[in-house]
Amino acid sequence: MTDPNAIQPSALDQLPDRDPEETAEWQASLDAVAREAGPHRAAYLMRRTLERAEAGGIALPKLLETDYVNTIPTAAEPGLPGDEAMESRITAWNRWNAAAMVTRGSKYGVGGHIATFASAAWLYETGFNHFFKGKESQEAAGSGDQLYIQGHASPGIYARAFLDGRLNEHHLDHFRQESGGNGLPSYPHPRRLPWLWEFPTVSMGLGPLSAIYQARFNRYLTNRGIKDVSASHVWAFLGDGEMDEPESTAALALAAREELDNLTFVINCNLQRLDGPVRANFKIVQELEAQFRGAGWNVVKTLWGTAWDELFALDTTGALVRRLREVPDAQIQTYQTRDAAYIRADFFGKDPALVEMAKLLSDDKILEVFHLSRGGHEARKVYAAYKAAVEHKGAPTVILAQTVKGHTLGEGFASKNANHQMKKLSVDEFKTMRDLLDLPIKDSDFVDGVVPYGHPGADSPEVRYLQERRAALGGPAPARRTHALAPLPAPAEKAFASFDKGSGSQNVATTMAFVRLVKDLVRDKETGKRWVPIVPDEARTFGMESLFPSLGIYSPKGQTYEPVDRDQLMYYKEAKNGQILNEGITEAGSMADFIAASTAYATHGEAMIPFYIFYSMFGWQRTADQMWQLGDQLGRGFLVGATAGRTTLTGEGLQHADGHSPVIAATNPAALTYDPAFAYEVAGIVREGLRRMYGEAKPGEDQNVFYYLTVYNEPMPQPAKPAGLGIDEGIVKGLYRFNTAESAGVTAPANAPRIQLLGSGTAIHWALEAQKLLAEEWGVAADVWSATSWSELRRDAMEADAALLRGEERVPFVRQALQGAEGPVLAVSDYMRQVPDQIAQWVEQDYSSLGADGFGLSDTREAARRHFGVDAQSIVVAALAQLARRGEVKATAVKEAREKYGL
Repeated sequence: MTDPNAIQPSALDQLPDRDPEETAEWQASLDAVAREAGPHRAAYLMRRTLERAEAGGIALPKLLETDYVNTIPTAAEPGLPGDEAMESRITAWNRWNAAAMVTRGSKYGVGGHIATFASAAWLYETGFNHFFKGKESQEAAGSGDQLYIQGHASPGIYARAFLDGRLNEHHLDHFRQESGGNGLPSYPHPRRLPWLWEFPTVSMGLGPLSAIYQARFNRYLTNRGIKDVSASHVWAFLGDGEMDEPESTAALALAAREELDNLTFVINCNLQRLDGPVRANFKIVQELEAQFRGAGWNVVKTLWGTAWDELFALDTTGALVRRLREVPDAQIQTYQTRDAAYIRADFFGKDPALVEMAKLLSDDKILEVFHLSRGGHEARKVYAAYKAAVEHKGAPTVILAQTVKGHTLGEGFASKNANHQMKKLSVDEFKTMRDLLDLPIKDSDFVDGVVPYGHPGADSPEVRYLQERRAALGGPAPARRTHALAPLPAPAEKAFASFDKGSGSQNVATTMAFVRLVKDLVRDKETGKRWVPIVPDEARTFGMESLFPSLGIYSPKGQTYEPVDRDQLMYYKEAKNGQILNEGITEAGSMADFIAASTAYATHGEAMIPFYIFYSMFGWQRTADQMWQLGDQLGRGFLVGATAGRTTLTGEGLQHADGHSPVIAATNPAALTYDPAFAYEVAGIVREGLRRMYGEAKPGEDQNVFYYLTVYNEPMPQPAKPAGLGIDEGIVKGLYRFNTAESAGVTAPANAPRIQLLGSGTAIHWALEAQKLLAEEWGVAADVWSATSWSELRRDAMEADAALLRGEERVPFVRQALQGAEGPVLAVSDYMRQVPDQIAQWVEQDYSSLGADGFGLSDTREAARRHFGVDAQSIVVAALAQLARRGEVKATAVKEAREKYGL
């Protein structure tokens, strides 16, 4: 049996020890300290030694956890440069109005959150008074700092905007009541309140992820010479419960690897999530510290207020620090609500040294430290942490600030498990809060039981101080500015026109056509540098490797190695000013990149043109929440779902078979979804997108949209663009006639039955083959239409319906386009039938559809299309069935065709 006390093999055994005797002496000294003074003293000495080694530049791994104490000792705290008493009064007014706003709205049943801001008030106020640069900051080049406000804290931000005059009582009384046009959104939402909010953050986990990539994109802009935003700092305010979301920590290593010292996370550790403790039986602060330290972040813990200094001074044995480390979070929460006797027995009674310490403490002192004194509730503590964060170089910083959820809201709120769901205070609770905050609000101000808003006056010392501090920091914050940017000049027409002639005998996939178009557009002298190509480690899959040497892959380190393919024409080139963002295997990170780039026109006053190309299956299915975030944030750019469709990548099987992304995309009001069939359509859509989003917008046209294009990996002949009027309009609006039976040269009898075949994307090739079979084998004339966008046709039709209800005469474009077209309509795509069925109710002709419903499968393209019933022969059978129902072909033709084609 192995002796458990025996010295175990160490990784150090394989390293040379030039003086084993010296090593043994050090080990013996450690054993002696542990034996004589105890293991805690030995651990303390070891940590002091490691600390000294680090200060002396000796490279050693860092400890992942430190004691449950503040990182910055009280003696090392810098003085608070402002008027602390004045800032306390300002914070009191904001606490009051945040609670009043939510409580007043509760009578309408609209709800709101009170406890989160109550715990985090000083975390925000200290930043607003001393750190957060505004949009008018000369230092930050008009970009200011980027503030990711925790969604549930929005009432406190509105309260501050009310105090500084940016909002009035009418606004506050319409919190969560937006339909009239003057209300305030529940949470940060740029589309709903575009002059205030820059970043939508309430979809938990997306705020921290986006903040990292925003800080990274700021570096990208600077390193590429677009704009120097090196003085802009990104602040992300997060909840400790929010850190459970996988997106919250997904990019921590990226931030450390790229040394993003322009980024600070402020995590409000009130130890509570929505239903109860974050880590009831554990310690969330310690867990987060280890996680962030392990990822390479600078960690600043701000846990205890100054009232704890007396206790730490009495802790000569380390018993207090040990007890704080072992008490689980749920018990810390319980101490917040219990009396001094309970705390004496449960906290201090566990260790004889603590029992003696407690004898020196009054009940009032015990209640002060356990009920009130938290680092996140003291301006000096928070200021010290923020100052340390902005001065730290070489790594991002996370501040773990301990607070009490519901602080100052009274015994009914503070640390209660249910306080996230508590939407109002009683009049008596407000009066208690008033007295605690020392606010000059009279009992008579509560008219008919309605809590009043409080304001010291537009010319009061508090408001003047607040406005002076913001003026010194560059104006109000948070704030979003839509800069009066000149429209970007349109790229040279030849970049688009080159696709009009088709590919001749060469087979070209539309994915390749898009990449070729981008290669031409990034060469444009005026706008080429503004393109931001984004790809999640699949550039070679999409044929983009030719862009590597010409554009370079962005890396803040440049290229510190010789690439293995350096002697090849398309070698892997990284550069500090590289244009391509190759994100590795992370669609979430790529989307965060896209959001930062797509909103640079507002954040930094620089119009950037991002395109993010990805396996279509891994876009809307995997990161649709971020695509909503993109729309919420008013982003602009091109999302490109490549290797699209359910049957064009069948070797990969179900996981890669996208039969539904246009359905999900159609749910997003900001997404313009296209499924182009041909290269010239891709070019026309991109040209229109550049005009609409970055050029001269038409009257009433919303520029704050983004385009989703599906492109295919199936090489096919690319036809020339048909001649005739209305083709360009049809490509953009969603439908045009590609050919007729006659113009296609297929032979059908005179007066043959006729059908209209509508196809999108790769499906149009099956429709063209079916057109030929119908004419030659069944005597049916078919016209083929290219449906570039089913969802845009539907959107136009819905707008036409709404116009009719307003008394305006308007015909949907799909009905105009198909007007006079003979016979029934049969629509087909490489997606589920729900995609083409979007337009069914507005088509006057008999309408039916085919699609690839169900799960994908691995097989050849031909076999998969036969399986789903969307190949040319299946289209023929479906067309004959439609015509047979109308009595235009014999009913037996359907059975004959089915048997002929083996269906």
